[in-house]
Amino acid sequence: MERDAEMDTPLRNVRTNIVQSIRAFRVSDLQGAAQHLGQHFLYANLANAQSKQDVLDLIAEQFTFPSHVGKNFDALYDSLTDPLHKSGPQPGFVLVLEQIPTNAKFDKEAREQLLDIFRDASDYWGDRKIPFRCFYSFL
Repeated sequence: MERDAEMDTPLRNVRTNIVQSIRAFRVSDLQGAAQHLGQHFLYANLANAQSKQDVLDLIAEQFTFPSHVGKNFDALYDSLTDPLHKSGPQPGFVLVLEQIPTNAKFDKEAREQLLDIFRDASDYWGDRKIPFRCFYSFL
């Protein structure tokens, strides 16, 4: 049934557990697909972020995570995984990280570390057979 429902959405050709560039996808289409599938949709626009701390703060705020999530990448990973898993069955996740900064304070290494957190979360949910798709773009 889930597979059939995906055929009517922009996600029909997207693996269920992946972190990828948003490319030709529109945020509104991804949000609509998540709603259609009954999955959580989480969105963060990071255009105003300059540093790692800014990025973490904005994600925590826009994903409506507890404030401690803004402390470091480990706290972000923890918020994306275990507490959600313990809160009961999850229908799946579609996340968008838009306009990740590309500057000296948030360099290539920091961007890769950020995306690795989401890749690790995708693996975590994949192991539990829960769809987790994260789309991102750079500023």
